[in-house]
Amino acid sequence: MKTTIVVVDNLSTNKSSYTQAVDLLTKGELVAFPTETVYGLGAIATCEEAVAKIFEAKGRPQDNPLIVHIGSKEEIKAFTHDIPKLAEMCMDMFWPGPLTLILPLKTDTLAKNVTAGLQTVGVRIPEHTVALELLRLLKQPVAAPSANKSGKPSPTKAAHVYHDLEGKIPLILDGGTTGIGLESTVIDFVSEIPTILRPGGVTKEMLEKVIGQVREAKPTDHEEAPRAPGMKYAHYAPDSPVYLIEASIVKLQEAVEKIHSEQKKVAIIASESFNQVKVDYFFSLGKKNELNDAAHLLYQALRDCDETDVDIILVPVLSTEGVGTAIMNRLEKASNGKWYIG
Repeated sequence: MKTTIVVVDNLSTNKSSYTQAVDLLTKGELVAFPTETVYGLGAIATCEEAVAKIFEAKGRPQDNPLIVHIGSKEEIKAFTHDIPKLAEMCMDMFWPGPLTLILPLKTDTLAKNVTAGLQTVGVRIPEHTVALELLRLLKQPVAAPSANKSGKPSPTKAAHVYHDLEGKIPLILDGGTTGIGLESTVIDFVSEIPTILRPGGVTKEMLEKVIGQVREAKPTDHEEAPRAPGMKYAHYAPDSPVYLIEASIVKLQEAVEKIHSEQKKVAIIASESFNQVKVDYFFSLGKKNELNDAAHLLYQALRDCDETDVDIILVPVLSTEGVGTAIMNRLEKASNGKWYIG
């Protein structure tokens, strides 16, 4: 299969690109498209055969549910029921935006492989011109996980999608680099108390200002089916092993020297305040304590490591204030919880 990349930077001159994407989706094919979080790999959410192609292209486990993207709030009524008032308040405040709501699923509305057999569904309206235009032209719900090989860092550029899925999907809509750079926050409204299953750009603090008490889920037991993407499996990992390390220049320099003594090469992914450490490769997450910049740059840095001959990747831990919780969630997954001890 030939994979085509089409640049869609101006809506008025790219109608044919959207028509092509809509036609492919309607015929049961896959289309990758940008959102404000990361690039998504879309299929019509009511077509089991189309959704199956997502799992095949990504190499994604079948028990990992997919998030459904829609172009307007009215569309949600077709496949959900008994929407809690608190969920509606979140829709009003945060949609379009990087917030996915887990809601009760109407029977026989979506393809069963979208929800991995669960009686709930994750849904959001993305805040991206290209994604919204595509969804509003299509007028159908689209299941869309991140458009990458399963387990690898999510794509923030069309080139990342092409690198991972070239020959496996027919079309990539190139809308430039994504803004936030981390996947959406997922919050469960089926629980008695709204519960964050995956942290993201909409933080716990932001949610609590709107709806009051919000819980945060504990890491899912490996025997349990995940209720949302990103809960169970190792994710976001480059080819070389990632280790978390204390945010200390002294500790980091000692670790680098120890690794060098073993004739290994090391990369550091960190804020610019660590760039004085003598290392083989340094990938910046921006200025110290600029967590939004760090979120935006994280997946690019992890992918850049794959373009080197590095043996070990060290990442000093970041603050868990605000979006820092989401960054550390991704780094704990990328490292599989490993810390560099020395």
